[in-house]
Amino acid sequence: MNRLRYRLFAPLLGAVLSAGCSGLFHSNAKAEQTYYLRATATAAPGASASSAPPVALRVGNPASSPGLDTSHIMLVQPDHRMGFYTGSRWPAPAPTMVEALAVQTLRASGGWAAVQGSGSPFPAAFLLQLTLRRFEADYTSGAAAPEVHVVLDGILGRRDASDVVGTFEVAASAPAAANRMGEVITAFEQATNVALAALSQKALEAANSAQDPQAQNAVKPDPSSSR
Repeated sequence: MNRLRYRLFAPLLGAVLSAGCSGLFHSNAKAEQTYYLRATATAAPGASASSAPPVALRVGNPASSPGLDTSHIMLVQPDHRMGFYTGSRWPAPAPTMVEALAVQTLRASGGWAAVQGSGSPFPAAFLLQLTLRRFEADYTSGAAAPEVHVVLDGILGRRDASDVVGTFEVAASAPAAANRMGEVITAFEQATNVALAALSQKALEAANSAQDPQAQNAVKPDPSSSR
């Protein structure tokens, strides 16, 4: 059984000098593998075209915590050490990949007239801004296989009035069945989909509440009460 290899952040000068001496066009290293995640969300229970708010949603390009804006598959170890798996990567920086998965999940929920990514030229009534707080395989427990953690902050606002209608955090974890890359990726996919399903539900609840006339009137003072 091949053990997973990882690399901790360190200066690369020695590697560069070594490459200069041995030649840059020959390497015995294994080819780098690219791993992807799939969104597995389905329509929300009871969702239909008639129940969907007649508005479009745009998902902004997510921000991220330091160290996560990369295509490296990140890991954390004891003593606050952060690194990444060698020979393996995502097809895009993690925030970009999470944006695409969020768009797919929100569309599949059936709760919106349309869901667009950050690059869409079309207008949308609501903007969902995400921040990727955690997206790593965690080895700090000392177990042989890691536990994957995914944490996202969300802010939902109206694009026309620039007011915030909802803020929320979603989090999910999934243990890898073994310390092998395939099992680690499966854990990433499981945790990501659980977190995005919760995100989709919270965003839809906030949008429906913001558009509910009864909810909006409930916070307005009754004019007769001041007489």
